[in-house]
Amino acid sequence: MTAARVGIVMGSDSDMAAMRLCGEVLDEYGIAWEIGVMSAHRAPEAVQAYARQAEGRGLRVLVAGAGAAAHLPGVLASLTGLPVIGVPLAGTPLAGMDALLSIVQMPPGVPVATVAIGEMGARNAGHLAARILALSDPDVATALRARRAAMGTRVSLPEGFEITGGGPAED
Repeated sequence: MTAARVGIVMGSDSDMAAMRLCGEVLDEYGIAWEIGVMSAHRAPEAVQAYARQAEGRGLRVLVAGAGAAAHLPGVLASLTGLPVIGVPLAGTPLAGMDALLSIVQMPPGVPVATVAIGEMGARNAGHLAARILALSDPDVATALRARRAAMGTRVSLPEGFEITGGGPAED
């Protein structure tokens, strides 16, 4: 089995259904991943060990789903130099807005790429992780181009409509 290149973590097992969608997207690109539950609040030692060992174990991107105070993505970003993608999850009466604001408002020098709330965000985290890996992996880059090309075939234009141009305007 290929070693995981993307680590997917979440603060609670109740987030598993949404976060597993990130893994399904990674499967489409042929990217190996691992998934686990670890709370920045209830198990900080586990989070620290995971973040500090991630790069040495071959991980290249971390995806962290969190709801409410949503500290997990930021804590990971503070402990590793790997790219961290935060997925805000709806776990409170604020429907994920609290998590979104917690994740997106990281201090300078501790960036966390933040995607949409919930399942759509989890899927986009997988696509973003693939784009990051494609920068140094020709196989992922090829799979990414193929996926983007396939997306274009699903467009249904009105009869008689023609696409012209497509590049920057010429002088």
